[in-house]
Amino acid sequence: MSILHMLELIIPTALFVAAPLIFTALGGMFSERSGVVNIGLEGLMVIGAFVAIVFNLTFADQFGDATPWLSILAALAAGALLSVLHAVASITFRADQVVSGVAINFLAIGLSLFLVKLFYDKGQTDRITESFSKIDIPVLSDIPVIGPLFFSNGYITTYIAILTAFAVWFVMYKTPFGLRLRAVGEHPMAADTMGINVTKMRYIGVILSGAFAGVGGAVYATIIARDFSHATISGQGFMALAALIFGKWHPLGAMGAAIFFGLAQGLSVIGGQLPLLEDIPTMYLLITPYVLTILALTGFIGRADAPKALGTPYEKGKR
Repeated sequence: MSILHMLELIIPTALFVAAPLIFTALGGMFSERSGVVNIGLEGLMVIGAFVAIVFNLTFADQFGDATPWLSILAALAAGALLSVLHAVASITFRADQVVSGVAINFLAIGLSLFLVKLFYDKGQTDRITESFSKIDIPVLSDIPVIGPLFFSNGYITTYIAILTAFAVWFVMYKTPFGLRLRAVGEHPMAADTMGINVTKMRYIGVILSGAFAGVGGAVYATIIARDFSHATISGQGFMALAALIFGKWHPLGAMGAAIFFGLAQGLSVIGGQLPLLEDIPTMYLLITPYVLTILALTGFIGRADAPKALGTPYEKGKR
């Protein structure tokens, strides 16, 4: 097997596996840049995956080819709605943000599994029939070498995720909204003094994080898993959080880290087809993404300075 052929297997797989992580990491960035820790990304992905699959199964006959897109919108709304609970607990009631995020994780998993049992009378849903198909990007896919690697045999959600990362970078660093959001995460009292509504900006950041994480869960469920069970989302939310930290709370850094983790996950899927990895036990390939996540979370790979007010509730008039 030639190196080019191996890359044609590895890179498209890494990119499509990375897409859910990119969306979720970008969502986490909105929350944490506003100063609110969001450990609940995993639970928000779970609720997004659940809603997307149930919507798809319920309405596939009515909406046909549009069903996957509408499923993602439904997941976006569900993630945003669930994140309101985290916002109320963390911002309004100034509860411990880590505990609130963990509660969101447990609530999402418990609620979704209860509803799956209620709706389908078994531990998992049926498999969906309407999903996204692989595509070739016109013109770009015809470029020698680069075209087959990056623009052929991919999913539209991958390209949307990458473009979204650049759009979020523009919003975060080139618009007044982004400046205000970063200000309340760095020095909320100074932002308040300048007339910025800290509570409002933090609510927006947390709700956006839920919306993006819901999309991430939906993309993972409708393209990779294609059904929903207790194991559909198993650590991807924490990988996205690790990508956010590894990427130093920067949209493009988070995207790059998510692609890196996607590469690790992709190798665990197709490693047996590659000459260099075919003799490595599958167990080792499967644990690789999680080992890398632990390394990133412990700060082993470079130093990452969080927003200065991250995790600190803001009480007007108090230092």
